[in-house]
Amino acid sequence: MQRNRQIYLALVLIVITIGVFSRSSFMPEGFLKEYAGDTLWAFMVYLGLCFLFPKWSAVKVAIYALSFSYAIEVSQLNQQEWLNNLRDTRLGALVLGRGFLWSDFLCYTVGVVLGYLLDRKIERSN
Repeated sequence: MQRNRQIYLALVLIVITIGVFSRSSFMPEGFLKEYAGDTLWAFMVYLGLCFLFPKWSAVKVAIYALSFSYAIEVSQLNQQEWLNNLRDTRLGALVLGRGFLWSDFLCYTVGVVLGYLLDRKIERSN
């Protein structure tokens, strides 16, 4: 199967937009504001891998997306000054996060599963 890269690029941009909104002051405090961003981040990683590697199987994309997401979370245990300076930038914080949280592993898993399910649905519709 070869994915339609245009569809996945559009989906990545939509998820990024929703993710940025989820971290904005317009989003009310609560469960969604607390966990949506991390879930959407992993969802975006899954979709981004689909865009970059359109011939990969859904399982392979899921494994790589989850591994990458988990690795980023574990990297937050590393608090070297140069890395923290990078995390203090807007882009650095969005990509690398700021602090380690066990709950993020669950968010990343949910995000990748959502990506996998959407990917399979798109595949079946083609």
